[in-house]
Amino acid sequence: MCVLRILTIFAGIILYGGCLSAQNQDNGRLSGNLETNANFFIRDSLIGAANIPQYDRQLYGAEGWLNLNYSNWGFDVGIRFDFFNNSNLLNPTSSYSDQGIGRWFVSKKIDQFGLTAGYIYDQIGSGLIFRAFEQRPLLIDNALYGLRLSYDLSDTWKVKGFTGRQKQLFSTYESIIKGINMEGFVSFKGENAPTLAPGIGIVNRTLDDASMDALVATLANYPEEDIFVPKHNTYAFTLYNTLNAGPFSWYLEGAFKTRDVMNDAFGIFSNDTTATPQNKFINEAGSVLFTSLNYANKGIGILASLKRTENFSFRTRPQVQLNRGIINFLPPSAKINTFRLSSRYVPATQELGEMALQLDVRYNIKRKLNFYLNLANITNLEDDLLYREVYFETSYRKSRDWKLLWGIQHQNYNQAVFEFKPNVPNVQTLTSFAELDYRFNRKTSMRFEFQYMNVGEDEIAEAKQDYGDWLFALIELSLAPNFTFTVSDMYNVGPGKNAPTKSNGERYQLHYPRIDVFYTHRANRFSLSYVKQVEGVVCTGGICRLEPAFSGFKFTANSTF
Repeated sequence: MCVLRILTIFAGIILYGGCLSAQNQDNGRLSGNLETNANFFIRDSLIGAANIPQYDRQLYGAEGWLNLNYSNWGFDVGIRFDFFNNSNLLNPTSSYSDQGIGRWFVSKKIDQFGLTAGYIYDQIGSGLIFRAFEQRPLLIDNALYGLRLSYDLSDTWKVKGFTGRQKQLFSTYESIIKGINMEGFVSFKGENAPTLAPGIGIVNRTLDDASMDALVATLANYPEEDIFVPKHNTYAFTLYNTLNAGPFSWYLEGAFKTRDVMNDAFGIFSNDTTATPQNKFINEAGSVLFTSLNYANKGIGILASLKRTENFSFRTRPQVQLNRGIINFLPPSAKINTFRLSSRYVPATQELGEMALQLDVRYNIKRKLNFYLNLANITNLEDDLLYREVYFETSYRKSRDWKLLWGIQHQNYNQAVFEFKPNVPNVQTLTSFAELDYRFNRKTSMRFEFQYMNVGEDEIAEAKQDYGDWLFALIELSLAPNFTFTVSDMYNVGPGKNAPTKSNGERYQLHYPRIDVFYTHRANRFSLSYVKQVEGVVCTGGICRLEPAFSGFKFTANSTF
């Protein structure tokens, strides 16, 4: 009934607005978009695509989002319908089905005063203490369901405040979140004078009684030396600024969080240091320091960044884990790779302890010859290596008709931490890749990819680490403006210790093919794919999760109107 009532009200606003605007010759604007995915599952126990509901009996899963937005009389109104049918987005090893209003909002600006009610997406600074955002590939939707007020103090300074509860699929968490943020812009006199963009923010989370009662019951079973007295309220503070001076841009942000209850996935009870690591609640204050310095001038660009994180897991309630209930956002600390093999091992942000350094250098010569170097090093606060990457690529464009790219990557990846696989050595890889783009004419072009990953040896298992060595090849044909065809294969050329094994102990050398057909017509895009995909980590914006293997067909449809 609530869903129907909201839909009816929204439709009434649009119809009434259309009538009123027709009388006033002041037309409103209606826009929207549809995104939907459908998966058809084909069981393949050899690659591990089995033993979940979709492969065993359901055979089908889908999810979709329909957005409608309407603007008139200075109001912005929006509503989104979400549906999930046997979806594996929430949990890759289970099935989720539901449907309803996933978001609605009403926004209005009255002179210097602005207000928004409903489901709100927003952030403070870079998001260290608060970010309400959405990442559909991981089914993250941390919208704040509540009220936001803003006021323009001047042309360059504004303040905003918000309060509400965090979205949880089609309901909300019970804890209350509220915050205030002020930011501005300061410019100095002179043609090339520097500018400042400072800001400050405070966020408070008040834990609900049910979560507190559950927490107290859990702590009662802890050894005496591990018991603490939790508090309902946690406060987080941040101070940030962007300095622009000529070719330089420097961003600096520091955040602090008062004592908060967090879940330590690798914690052990202090009275038994030989125990197997297990989930354990801790009560600690936290801090984050994040800074980046960028230089860009005459064909060269350099970006250096540093991030130090200590005990900065900030959630609606301490009992939620993985990607659920996250109030804030910690920026990723390594390059977001795009090639299939170079992106196979991706470091997830470590909320409880991380020291990350990154250097990014680009240089181009007359826009024809380009060089790119990326260095990343991530350790925990005890200086144990979590991730290291050396990435280099160069590209050459002779004309508008063809471009050649080649690169190489080395990784040292702590699989025990990032994938919760205890007692395994760091995976070490050396990956080489090449790409050729060739355009036959204005409408026809082809793209070729070739990649090879060599993985280090696991001396204890006397085999290649993880799944071993890989070859990847891709051919893509584009027929503008409508069709794109892609055929690729990922071949486990040197199987490792985790690769499927035959009855005689020999490891399979498996192929993971993929075929895609894309069709685009104006603002509509459709795709149909046949996919075999190995188990691996899927990341979006530094937020990652481990997904099992996939076998079957995928269909997507996207339309904007």
